[in-house]
Amino acid sequence: MYQQINLDDYLQSGEGGQALTYTRKDGNTMAKMFQYGLGSETVEREFRISKAVYDAGIPCPKPIRLVTDGEHFGAEYEVIANKRSFTRIISQEPEQLEPLTLKFAQLGRQLHSIPANTDVFPDMKDVIRPWIEKSACITEPYRGRLLQTLDGIPSPKTCLHGDFHIGNIITNGEKDYWIDLGDFAYGAPEWDLSTNFYLAFYLSPELLDNLFHLDSATFRKHWTLLVKSYYGIQTQEELRACEKDMLKYTAIKLMFNLCKRRNGQGEPNLRLEGLGNAFLSGMAPGLF
Repeated sequence: MYQQINLDDYLQSGEGGQALTYTRKDGNTMAKMFQYGLGSETVEREFRISKAVYDAGIPCPKPIRLVTDGEHFGAEYEVIANKRSFTRIISQEPEQLEPLTLKFAQLGRQLHSIPANTDVFPDMKDVIRPWIEKSACITEPYRGRLLQTLDGIPSPKTCLHGDFHIGNIITNGEKDYWIDLGDFAYGAPEWDLSTNFYLAFYLSPELLDNLFHLDSATFRKHWTLLVKSYYGIQTQEELRACEKDMLKYTAIKLMFNLCKRRNGQGEPNLRLEGLGNAFLSGMAPGLF
């Protein structure tokens, strides 16, 4: 299933939270190689889902093959020539913050309006649930609270990106493409929007700079523009109500991402559990 590659034929071109990317020296393909500790099942799921997204006509780079260098597992995709992520453009051209955020909101609404083929794509709740149920890095009281909350969340049968932020949309100036589609699913759009709430207010400035090349103030402006445009929010009261609606999704996604990053292992992170418990109680420390 996996085809052997030699990374000497590639040049490293990017770095994410779970993987490094390498562009083939001939410029035609890009290999996304996952870090140690992430099993082949993670790679295979992302490749399978990415292929289904591509086959559904949703704009994304074409998945080509599963690859390994003998130590890491990964997948190879077509290269989109002259591409830049929205976050890279904003970091280099700050005046693009508002127009690109408004465009991102529009693209998100379009994606979230597409009926999902439920024979192909999973319910986001079913993607999350096994990690919450089985991971060692969650205390039992908090696990129970997360699962009870998860059970009460609706599952509309429309598409979700799964890791929805401006680093995962790229453009060549003529067409926009979604990338990093391993958690593509269907369900409530708040699963996608809530990712940005956490990034704007609770990710450290160091990680924001490392992952998005943006500072906290810029990402908070992005968040406000994004949700106001996405939901048609007009007042501060509507904005605050929207943010409160995000809290339960944020708490669950926060722990889901931690469990995935640790492959379900390790000691519980009591700081994150404390933050999540506050979210589930309707509180956002430092905000309301």
